[in-house]
Amino acid sequence: MRREVVLVSGANGEIGHGLIRHLAEQEQVLVLALDVQPLDRQLRDYCYSCIQGDILDNMLLGRLVVEYEIRTIYHLASILSTKAEYNPETAHRINVEGTLNLLRLAVEQAQWQGKTVKFLYPSSIAAYGLPDLETKMKAGKVKEEQWLQPTTMYGCNKLYCEHLGRYYNNYYRQLAADRASVSIDFRCLRFPGLISAETIPSGGTSDYGPEMLHHAAQNIPYACFVRPDTVLPFMTMPDAIRALIKLEAAPKKSLSQLVYNVTSFSMSAQEIHNVVKKHFPNAEITFQVDTKRQSIVDSWPADVDDLDARKDWGWRPDYDRERAFDEFLIPAIKQRYATQ
Repeated sequence: MRREVVLVSGANGEIGHGLIRHLAEQEQVLVLALDVQPLDRQLRDYCYSCIQGDILDNMLLGRLVVEYEIRTIYHLASILSTKAEYNPETAHRINVEGTLNLLRLAVEQAQWQGKTVKFLYPSSIAAYGLPDLETKMKAGKVKEEQWLQPTTMYGCNKLYCEHLGRYYNNYYRQLAADRASVSIDFRCLRFPGLISAETIPSGGTSDYGPEMLHHAAQNIPYACFVRPDTVLPFMTMPDAIRALIKLEAAPKKSLSQLVYNVTSFSMSAQEIHNVVKKHFPNAEITFQVDTKRQSIVDSWPADVDDLDARKDWGWRPDYDRERAFDEFLIPAIKQRYATQ
């Protein structure tokens, strides 16, 4: 008998760690974890089943259709922004073709079950592309439909996958005489830079913030690759998990769109530096600007407008700037490295 499960792809990633624990403990669902690497030992006890495999492997995904009844998919697997620039073709295959494979899997599951399958997709502020720093400073809070001209392969991938989700949600097989009455329920969040105390930053262009913290806690010198005046929106990982869970649980009738901005606070690199030095006075942090990576960060908004998420499904971050550092990040990171 096929068991009803929630599929989490990219389970080993930063979001996956927090999401899987929450799903198992708070939502009490059976988690099917999928990752190209062996699943972190700390996560295995939270999962009903762990599969090591590639989202580009259609044979593997075909097995999932046969063996499980998947009610919701959290598609977290991707190659992040900086790594994607070094190998854009591989990034495209994983980020786009992998997403397409899982969208097809969701459609098949919906048709077999005769029920809608939810598809939760984390996008990114990398989907935006402002032309210059002056425009960025004047733009203020950027809305979902503005400045969608990404300058990175990762941003292009994310924006295109948002459109793929819209297509599969609204238009899949629109000319077919036997078009199915059930399909997928695609829901997407555009995340700002995410800061986690549990996992090491893994190649995001906004990772200079968490990298400062993790290096300082280990007494390792850190050279920040952006200017001190660089401003981006950020969010703690617990708030990112909450946003995914709240969006998944929202009644469909309350949702006015498929793609939502969410954010918590905006900070400059200098402000992050100052907070880190306050809590780690001996931290050795310098600014050595990488002009190419700087130009990417400058194309992303300094803040985003998440009013629609607040109105439609009650989004509110638990952690503003002060609480994020003083009550969560600093204590958790100190504890993490004190026990190593």
